[in-house]
Amino acid sequence: MDSPSQSNEQPTILIGICGGIAAYKMAEVVSTLVKRGEHVTVAMTRDARRFIGQVTFESLSGRPVFRNPWKHSESHESPHIALARRAKVMMIAPCTMDMLSRLSTGRADDPVSLLAASIDRSICPVLISPSMNETMLNQPSTRRNLSILKEDGFHVLEPDSGWQACRTDGAGRLPEPVRLVEAIDSALG
Repeated sequence: MDSPSQSNEQPTILIGICGGIAAYKMAEVVSTLVKRGEHVTVAMTRDARRFIGQVTFESLSGRPVFRNPWKHSESHESPHIALARRAKVMMIAPCTMDMLSRLSTGRADDPVSLLAASIDRSICPVLISPSMNETMLNQPSTRRNLSILKEDGFHVLEPDSGWQACRTDGAGRLPEPVRLVEAIDSALG
């Protein structure tokens, strides 16, 4: 998506997807939310689009994927600001080690981190679901970044344990879609 639809002003659930193998699980999350009548906009990092295509999320959500916040828009409002103002909740999943670092240091140089930086977290909860190899999850920098993000008002979902794409068993798995939808519902409720 180059800019959000200007005609659709309904409150929206924002789903930010980062570059991790678990990105495929987000297709079921988006589908579940849309089936029950939610307006969902997906934002994807460039690396996320290496794991799963944006067409998947455009088809499931019925809306363009937000991937280029710098493209011209007919609106006088920046696309990321317009989306942030309509958001009722945002979930970033899978949230990679790199995205945790971006968010904890205030970098906003990709569609997902830019949207997260544009949201007033006192009004709209931002949920983060870390997903990475157990060794990466347990790095001091990762633990520090998660602590900073919690202090900054982000809601962090603890990852599951189990078999990982790196052929190991341990903590760091993205929770199953049903658990992610439950977390969104809890934040909305």
